[in-house]
Amino acid sequence: MLDEQIVDLYWARSEDAITETENKYGGLCYSVAYKILQNLEDSKECVNDTYLKAWNSMPTQRPDRLSAFLAKITRNLALTRYEYYSASKRGGTQTELALDELADCISGGETVESVVDDMFIADILNSFLKSIGEKSRNIFVSRYFHMFSVKEIAERYGLKESYVKVSLHRSREILRDILKREGVCL
Repeated sequence: MLDEQIVDLYWARSEDAITETENKYGGLCYSVAYKILQNLEDSKECVNDTYLKAWNSMPTQRPDRLSAFLAKITRNLALTRYEYYSASKRGGTQTELALDELADCISGGETVESVVDDMFIADILNSFLKSIGEKSRNIFVSRYFHMFSVKEIAERYGLKESYVKVSLHRSREILRDILKREGVCL
């Protein structure tokens, strides 16, 4: 079923919208949640919460890209759950490592998740991502949105791990410079 048809089902308040969403994007949502949470049950709950949140938010907004809309909801829910579980201890997971890396670029009194959700920062990030090459953009998004490890990114794109690390470092430096230039407190 086409995305537009699925969105129409949400707007019509048809329960088939959830079924169609699960059939088409359940795997994507689960993958996003699992990369962050590394737990089967928590990931499934997060995906179910995504469907509920999509159901509740659809009448007020009509997403241009349903896949990106659902992935963002899932990611935010998973990060919130992750933050709750790791509040008392620091883990060594890819999520923790990726968020720590980004914290060097974006820091302050807020968490990385809340800063990225800010509209101004989102516009800067979008401009930044458009300004770097496709390979660098894919590496950056794989690391900081999908939470892939450096090794997974290297395997996925047929690169050496050292290349991925250097690319991530350079991209973070460019982003840090852009944020400073735009007056974002670091």
